[in-house]
Amino acid sequence: MNRTEEQAPVAGADRVLGLDVGGTVVKSALVAPDGTVTGERRSATRPADGPDAVLAAVLDHAEQAVAEAQAGGGTVRAAGIASCGLVDEDAGTVVFSSVVKWRDVPLRRLVAERLGLPVALGHDVRSGGIAEARLGAGRGHPVVLFVPVGTGVGGAVLLDGLPFAGSHWRSAELGHLVLRPGGEPCGCGQRGCLDTLAGGAAIARRYAAARGAAHGDAGPAVTAAEVARRAAAGDAAAARVWDEAADAMAEGLLAAVTLFDPGVLVLGGGVSQAGDQLLVPLRRHLERRVAFQVLPDIVRAALGERAGRIGAGLLAWDLLRAARTTAAGPVAPAGSLP
Repeated sequence: MNRTEEQAPVAGADRVLGLDVGGTVVKSALVAPDGTVTGERRSATRPADGPDAVLAAVLDHAEQAVAEAQAGGGTVRAAGIASCGLVDEDAGTVVFSSVVKWRDVPLRRLVAERLGLPVALGHDVRSGGIAEARLGAGRGHPVVLFVPVGTGVGGAVLLDGLPFAGSHWRSAELGHLVLRPGGEPCGCGQRGCLDTLAGGAAIARRYAAARGAAHGDAGPAVTAAEVARRAAAGDAAAARVWDEAADAMAEGLLAAVTLFDPGVLVLGGGVSQAGDQLLVPLRRHLERRVAFQVLPDIVRAALGERAGRIGAGLLAWDLLRAARTTAAGPVAPAGSLP
């Protein structure tokens, strides 16, 4: 059975709750030790109502998910959370999230108090990377570079199935590599970041500017996915913008390959749904730029939008394993499952 197949809750089975907290939606699933997903739910976080409303929505969602699982005869042993924003995983705190306007929210403690369960907290991109490294497209590789490309460009480095978060929880912020000094301003405060060249929002914006310059009218706003479709259909402006984005992405990814030497590069996020239309020019630009580096395999993510909540569930299983092995003796290999 595919480990991400949705199925009815299994009575009496041990599960953990995996929560994926995004900008507008919180998604959850019950996750078995092997990554099998059941009992999936999603609900709105209502960011327009303010940060307290978002927090209340997350806590209510988690409580309802656990109650539903228990009513069905299941046992929920712990919870894991994959949160957007800057996450201090040691402190269990979301330090800052521009999307939901959180600052220094002790999310791990608050969820633990509401559920009465042990809770693990992780960053959404790193959590997705954990799932892809252990159970998805990166499985079998000791060093995995996970790069979700959506509105912006994210990144996570996984070593033997565990994320390398850095000393200050800011590792692998690939979208904020400065590739064009003095270029377009980025939301991070720098100029010329990869996000301003190859993120989904940048692709859409740059295409609108190119159309406006060519026709005197940018026309209706389009998404990066629409730019990809127009490029494939022969729109010259769309093709140019798309290729420039692939070239910029190759430049940023080669920097990451130089630093981390991954065995596989896993592309996720909405922009990656373009498939070979992105992978083919990306590989071409990488091969043109490569010097001494060994290019990794470049593959699309296997778990899709489920990766965050699966990864959160795996963090919860890790927490339980660590507690058990600390009491019993030597810690089990990091990438193994209970």
